[in-house]
Amino acid sequence: MSTASTLSRATLLAVGIAGVLAVGQAHGAAFQLKENSAKGLGRAFAGSGSAPDDASIIVNNPAGMRQLDGRLFQADVSAIHFSAKFKPESGNYANGAPVSGGNGGDAGTIAPVPAMYFHVPFGENNNMHLGTSLTVPFGFKTEYDRDWVGRYHGTKTELQAIDFNVAFSYDVNPYVSFGASVFAERLDIDLGNAVDFGSILAARRAPGFAPGSADGYSRIKGNSTEVGFTLGGLFSIDENTHIGFSYRSEVEHKITDGDADFTTPGNAAAVLGVAAPGTFIDTKGRATVTLPASATASFTHNVNEQWSIMADVTRTAWSKFDQVTVDFASNQPNSVLDFSYRDTTFASIGADYRMSETLTLRGGLAYDQTPTTAEHRDVRVPDASRKWVSLGLSWRPSQQAEYNFGYTHLFVSDPTSDTRSATGDRLAGSYDVQGNILAASINYKF
Repeated sequence: MSTASTLSRATLLAVGIAGVLAVGQAHGAAFQLKENSAKGLGRAFAGSGSAPDDASIIVNNPAGMRQLDGRLFQADVSAIHFSAKFKPESGNYANGAPVSGGNGGDAGTIAPVPAMYFHVPFGENNNMHLGTSLTVPFGFKTEYDRDWVGRYHGTKTELQAIDFNVAFSYDVNPYVSFGASVFAERLDIDLGNAVDFGSILAARRAPGFAPGSADGYSRIKGNSTEVGFTLGGLFSIDENTHIGFSYRSEVEHKITDGDADFTTPGNAAAVLGVAAPGTFIDTKGRATVTLPASATASFTHNVNEQWSIMADVTRTAWSKFDQVTVDFASNQPNSVLDFSYRDTTFASIGADYRMSETLTLRGGLAYDQTPTTAEHRDVRVPDASRKWVSLGLSWRPSQQAEYNFGYTHLFVSDPTSDTRSATGDRLAGSYDVQGNILAASINYKF
């Protein structure tokens, strides 16, 4: 490997942009969040774009606002518990020497995910609908101990996308509706990892340096606000059977003013100042992060007055994460990172059982496919395919108010990883991953 190549790849590691793009989570493929409804969570989001009386349909399929009854406000909050404990099998520098450090502790966390919706019908016979929403469609947070064995791969990851959405729909007749929405999306990232300056300078044959002899730290923060759209249609075969289709656009975030901060050991800084001036200094950075498009087909059927069944299939275009180019404002060379993400499928089935006029029970099952593989699985989150088991209930004490609760347990097979950092450090092992989601909401008609 050439000296220039080694320095370029190490620079990319230090900035840590790989972490924001490779981040995954236990509750949605890669870093996608589905948790926008307590009622939907209770049936594993089956019927997300066709089921009635859930204002999250404003986001999931704007045409489905026909299914909402009158003026409506809904507030949801989901608490996501994600646990990820690494079990190291091998941690070595490029020269074969072992990397010191423990397993990093539990990298997971408990994170709240809020959502709010407002709907109002208008026009002749209320055949037009306006909806607004505030949701978090993408996000994740993990943090390892700073001195763990995989510190050169990542220590801290925070990513969050917040959407403000305005939706409109038109009912052609009682059986056909079309809708569209426009949303503004704010993306924030905050990433950290250790930098192996010992390996970087040893590659330049600097005397007195060896892999692991001069650890530093890097942190990058950045944000972007962009616009996207959603299109949808709802088709009713009869008053009991509804089929919905929706498409959410990709959003290309151009982070043009990111901040990269470096903590460099004094001896390494002195040598870098001579051997590679203008590198590993606090600087600005640019990168383009494309959040993927998705298409969903949704089905709801009222079997009788007590039972309803639902299903959902979503295809997400994660293959857009093929390569990302990072451009630095300092003398650090541009870098191209290959992710090799794959498109994914999410499929779910669910059912509601109306015990009485005030109480409804529900449940659901889902399969959620990961876009990554063992050779590309990033330590920032060990994303893996998972199975959902969901339960929920609704309590309606009056005609105006409804309270909803949902719970999901995620079954994740222990994912494995065998990757190398930008400085050639190898990290191999497996993860003990667990996930639980609890959600509650209030739905108020006025």
